[in-house]
Amino acid sequence: MVTNAPRSPLMSLDDALAALLTRITPLTDSESVATFEADGRILAEDLVSALQVPAFDNSSMDGYAVRCADLLQPGATLRVSQRIAAGHHGQPLAAGQAARIFTGAPVPQGADAIVMQEQAEPVPGETDAVRFGVVPEPGQWIRRSGEDIRQGQTALQRGQKLGPAELGLAASLGLSHLPVLRRPQVALFSTGDELVMPGDVAPADMPPGSIYNSNRFFLRSLLQRLGCEVSDLGIVPDRRDATVAALKTAADHHDLILTSGGVSVGEEDHIKPAVQSLGELALWQIAMKPGKPFAYGQVRRQTVPGVAHFVGLPGNPVSSYLTFLLLVRPLLLKLQAMVPTAPPCLRLPAHFDWPKGDKRREFLRVRRNAQGGLDLFPNQSSGVLTSVVWADGVVDNPAGQTIAPGQMVDFWPFSEWLA
Repeated sequence: MVTNAPRSPLMSLDDALAALLTRITPLTDSESVATFEADGRILAEDLVSALQVPAFDNSSMDGYAVRCADLLQPGATLRVSQRIAAGHHGQPLAAGQAARIFTGAPVPQGADAIVMQEQAEPVPGETDAVRFGVVPEPGQWIRRSGEDIRQGQTALQRGQKLGPAELGLAASLGLSHLPVLRRPQVALFSTGDELVMPGDVAPADMPPGSIYNSNRFFLRSLLQRLGCEVSDLGIVPDRRDATVAALKTAADHHDLILTSGGVSVGEEDHIKPAVQSLGELALWQIAMKPGKPFAYGQVRRQTVPGVAHFVGLPGNPVSSYLTFLLLVRPLLLKLQAMVPTAPPCLRLPAHFDWPKGDKRREFLRVRRNAQGGLDLFPNQSSGVLTSVVWADGVVDNPAGQTIAPGQMVDFWPFSEWLA
């Protein structure tokens, strides 16, 4: 009598992510792009400042540059000897003199404070005399040279994602172009004879058993948000030879092959044997719900040395969406030399009842309400994509855990994952 061997226990999500990241080596190829065009790119090397920022002591206010020794009591009067606007250089300030100065203008030699114009007034009948109503403190309203960035200081570090503030900082260093990592090249395709592209067939003419390919759209969008260049290889028929051919084509010119569907254990699920025939499958099935049929492996390149990473996502749209956020997102972050840290988790009260916990770790689609708690979407099926549209995050519910109204739970906002 032949007995089936017991199945190995499913790998936990945390263990799967740790194992996945150990196999990812950050990209090193770089290119130079205009600073104007570098938004969202990843810095390929440290940026060391060749100058002081600011380059010179300058005024942070419209007012008067003065010598504190000349203003020892309120009401003192000084002669205005010069006018210094931004972009112009003044003359040394002599004792008993003040300089009219404007924001960003260099502080003249000899001056050690700026008095705001609101705290000074012209002396009636005198064209060049000003009376000061305050006693200034040495250094007030002066931005010192190098107080933002010192010459030789690392202003931005390799692996940093460039956003509006970082681009402004790079420009303040005089950099018109920046060294950035090349974008990850990702091949995307779906498997399934049931899939139809929107626009190819009108809803009224859909063949029996067919569905529109929604995964292809949100996966492409998620990849582009993470800075990837995406090659869309379309829909691959449910045949072993077609799957192998698609993997071979994708591996030669891409860092990652991302598929959706075909990673279960049915007779028409060809991804697993196809990947194994071309390389290796290192991870298979995760103890999470939704998202159990997740696969990771590597595919040998046919015409150039090396391998391409392979990730197979489940076909059900919610499963595909969540496994991308939980596993593919950190993979792509590490591939781009960033630290794949998890977004911050919030502790919020559940305003719903979950009376029966699953044996797997669950991710329940929820939305924050006006009372500061979480409402549950009524249908938690992995095929209900409206749950993700309605929700603004998920509850991370441990295996076997029930939830009672008012219980504090771990909440992951989608906004942090998609930032």
